[in-house]
Formats: sequence, C-alpha cells, structure tokens
Amino acid sequence: MLRAEALPRQAGVPETRPQLRECPGCGLFQIVPSLAPEMRSNCGRCGTMLRITRTDPLHRCLALTAAALVLFAVLWLTMLMKVSAAGIVRETDLASGPLELVERGLWPLAIAVAFTTVLAPLIKLAGTIYVLVGLQMSTMPRNLRGVFLLARRMKVWAMLDVLLLGVFVAYTKMGDLVTIDIGPAVYALGIYSVVVVWAELALDPDAVWDEIERRGQTHAPMPPGLLDFRPGAVSCEGCGLVAVPAEHDPHCLRCGSALHQRKPNSLNRTWALVIAGVILYVPANIYPVLTVIQAGAGQPSTILGGVEELLASKMYPLALLVFFASILVPVFKLIGLAVMLMAVMMVTTQATAAAFLRERTMLYYAVAWIGRWSMVDIFMESLLGALVQFGRVVTIEPGVGALAFCAVVFVTIFAAEAFDPRLMWDAAQRNAHRPTALRRAWGTPQAT
Repeated sequence: MLRAEALPRQAGVPETRPQLRECPGCGLFQIVPSLAPEMRSNCGRCGTMLRITRTDPLHRCLALTAAALVLFAVLWLTMLMKVSAAGIVRETDLASGPLELVERGLWPLAIAVAFTTVLAPLIKLAGTIYVLVGLQMSTMPRNLRGVFLLARRMKVWAMLDVLLLGVFVAYTKMGDLVTIDIGPAVYALGIYSVVVVWAELALDPDAVWDEIERRGQTHAPMPPGLLDFRPGAVSCEGCGLVAVPAEHDPHCLRCGSALHQRKPNSLNRTWALVIAGVILYVPANIYPVLTVIQAGAGQPSTILGGVEELLASKMYPLALLVFFASILVPVFKLIGLAVMLMAVMMVTTQATAAAFLRERTMLYYAVAWIGRWSMVDIFMESLLGALVQFGRVVTIEPGVGALAFCAVVFVTIFAAEAFDPRLMWDAAQRNAHRPTALRRAWGTPQAT
C-alpha cells in the first residue's frame, strides 16, 4: 500500500479536491489527495510529479504572462544589434535572421526559426491570457478548453529562451570579426526569458481545468463519481481527467481530446522517427552549416569544424557549449530513445522488464526536455547570416547542413512526444490495468 505524506497546512487556506489520476510515467491509477497551495504530489511508484499547486495561480500567472507579452512585442519591434566593419554599419532585429535565410534559399529553415521564435511563443502567451481573462468574466468567451489545449501544446516549441543562448553564442563568435553594439531587444529577450519561466512556475494547469469544469464549459456533461475507478477508464493526455469513454463519442468529457489507452502506434512511430533522425544526422555533420568569407577568402565549416575553430581561438567554454548542444544532445536523444524502445520490445523475463524502470522513466523525461536546446546552433547561424554581411570585407553564409541539423532537432522532438513511457511498465507487468491488479496496487501518491 502506498503512503500519502502531507506538509502542515495553514488554517483557512483553500485546498484542492481529491482526484483520480493515471500517472503519465508508469500508468498507475491513484488518488491525488487534497493539496494546499505550494504542495506537490508525486506518483508512489515511479516518482513522476502528478500535480503541483500554487498560491493564487490564475491571477499571478495572468500578470506575469501579460508582462511577458509586452516584452515579446519589445524584443520583436526594437533593434537587436548594430554591427560595423570597415566603415559599414548594419542594424538588425530578430526578423532579419529568417528573412536572410529566405534570401539564401533556405526557406524551410526560415519557417522553423519563425515558428519557434514568433508563432509558438505568441500562441502560448496570447492563448494563456485569453483563457485566464475569460475565466474571470461573467460571460466566458467561447472554446476556452480548446485554446488552453493549444497553448499548452506550444510549450515545447516556444524557444525564445533557447534563442537567448543563441544570441550569446553569436555575439561571442562575432567579436573578432566586427564591432558590435547591443540593442534593447537583447535586454528585453533576457528579461522575457526570466519572466516566462516565472509565469510557467506560477501556473497550475489543473486549477485552470478545474475552473473550466466548474464554469460548465466542458466538451460534455460531467457525471458524478469520477473518483471511482471503473473498467475501461482512460486518462486524457490533454487535461489528465480519468473517465470511461462513451462508445458514440470516444473523447474526453472535459477538454474534448481523443482518448486512448496508450499513445496510438507509439512504438512504430517512435522507431520511424528515430531512424529518420539517425539518417538526417549524417548530412547534418557532413555538409557545412556556415561559411565565413573574409577578405574574399574562406571555407565552409561543419558543426564539428566550428567546435574546432572555437578551441583554436581558446574559447573553451563556448566550444564546450556548442559541442554539448549540437553534438552530444542529439546523440543522447537518439540513443536514449533507442534504449527505451529496446527495453519494451526485447523483454524476456519479468526480472529483465523490471530492471531500472524508474531510471528509464527519468531518462524519458530528460530526453523530452533537453532536445529543444539543440536549436542553439540554428539560431546562432541565423543571426550570424543576418548580421555579418559586409561584402568582400567579411560575410557569413548559412549552409545546407544547418537545414539537415534543424530537421534532426524537430524529428527527435516528435519522437519523444510519440513515445509512451507507460509501455515500459506494461512490459514489466502486462496485467497492470486490469481491475484486480489495480485493487492490489491501489494507493495514494506521495505529497510533499
């Protein structure tokens, strides 16, 4: 039997209601107990966080998200950097990178950069504000649940924090080539990166879904007794609600997402994406990602060649950063996903299946989180291509290798999203979701 541990609770502080949840890491159904603000509930079997509560999550997150949206407008409407060489001066903003990529014929790369630095962050910020403001209105606007689902799905693709690191790398690499003056957009980007993380920490998504449910804007009427497990119950991947899907409408009662016991064709889709990532990784490292032309002479540079140039210039921390983000992280993701896939498909004994299950679950979440940081190299190349354009004096041109590398980053993110870590636990205990097995494993998660 699992234990529930609770921190001391203050009198008069509102608590959440108990909820039946399925752990997204291991698939165990369990009760998340009532939680006071600033408490966390973890799965009693694999340790995955099931819920973390915040003090006044709706109003505080709304204020921080609104501030982030203002900063977003500032960083896109003001100057990023002013660079000069041989008496030639260029002022650029964040839109200059994608536009330069289009002029070079690398329009797919320009679309990827624009999506991750403009469209995804804007959808995430505007969608969150729309929902949080709508929940405070007497007459709520339409489709709050759909907008909130979309805003949460943009979280992994909104990469302005990664762009900040790309700006730092580009600034350091340009130091020996041109004279640089930092514009207000760089400062706005730095403050934005702090505020948007703060806003994410202040948000309790479950509190938003509870309020949407309380206000009656759900996909279907919510029946009583959702704390009781019933055969055929499925956890919604969108909002976490556990319910039995109706035969005529197999969608979540609360948010309307399609319900599945496990992610559809998870193994096949993940294998296909991993193999595609391995194939794309070859041209990403063979073809040049940058060409620096100085005084009419220059040669293409691959990712590894760029690391070697940084080492030759004695920029050891920067070389380590680029090597980690551009070489180690993609390899780590591909190997990690392959290890988890093999763990599911090559189970021979119960002991083999149960070995290191918690560690493999932690590996999955590490793989899912770290992959987006490989975009540092793409953002750096986009900025360098836009900033350093001084004819025969000095020019930097992005190469086709950057396109292949960007494809690797996107494919590995899709692969991590397609993989279902619960399959590893299913392989260890095939009958984990039968009601009898559930009653033996029934308990409450740990709350800390």
